[in-house]
Amino acid sequence: MPVTVKLDELLQQRGMTLTELADRVGLTLANLSILKTGKAKAIRFSTLDAICRELECQPGDLLGYKDS
Repeated sequence: MPVTVKLDELLQQRGMTLTELADRVGLTLANLSILKTGKAKAIRFSTLDAICRELECQPGDLLGYKDS
């Protein structure tokens, strides 16, 4: 899929773990892990909003597009 998720990079830049983010946004670690590994087929705007709020980023910081 050409849409990429840059969650690892953002977490590392902010010194935050995936577990900590999951607690802050109210998602399961399993669901965030699926998103992080690029296996998610969709993301809810409410989830995107919560992640961006906690990581203090824009959706474009979290998502990328790589033409194959």
